[in-house]
Amino acid sequence: MNDKKHLSVSAIQNGTVIDHIPAQNLFKVISILGLDKIPNLITFGTNLESQRLGKKAIVKIADKYFEREEINRIAIVAPHAKLNIIKDYVVVEKMLVEVPDEIKGIVKCVNPKCITNFENVTPKFKVADKKNVSLKCHYCEKITDQEHMEYR
Repeated sequence: MNDKKHLSVSAIQNGTVIDHIPAQNLFKVISILGLDKIPNLITFGTNLESQRLGKKAIVKIADKYFEREEINRIAIVAPHAKLNIIKDYVVVEKMLVEVPDEIKGIVKCVNPKCITNFENVTPKFKVADKKNVSLKCHYCEKITDQEHMEYR
């Protein structure tokens, strides 16, 4: 057995593994998915070596499977993330996240004068750039890039 080969984060029996999260966005993914509010066992690692990202993060959620809408939320902060669906310690499905065409209720508009920031109006955005993830507000048309996004 090669001692250099080992798991940095332990395996789960059933659930979802979110891999290839940019290390600096780990806690944004946790927040966007509401993982800080669920009782499931959650294991995460950050600053793990990645040939593609340099440093990456990974999240393992026991006994939790996500709907497509939830998966697409991840794409806002981790557009190259991969999901592995685990059943009985085996990867049964792999999925790539997809940046959706429209985002509702996840991100705040950066324009302080936007109606969504002072009225009870759910923020709604068209995705202006899927590659770098920038959003155009449906109401005021202000563009928010990933660096300036605030999450609700």
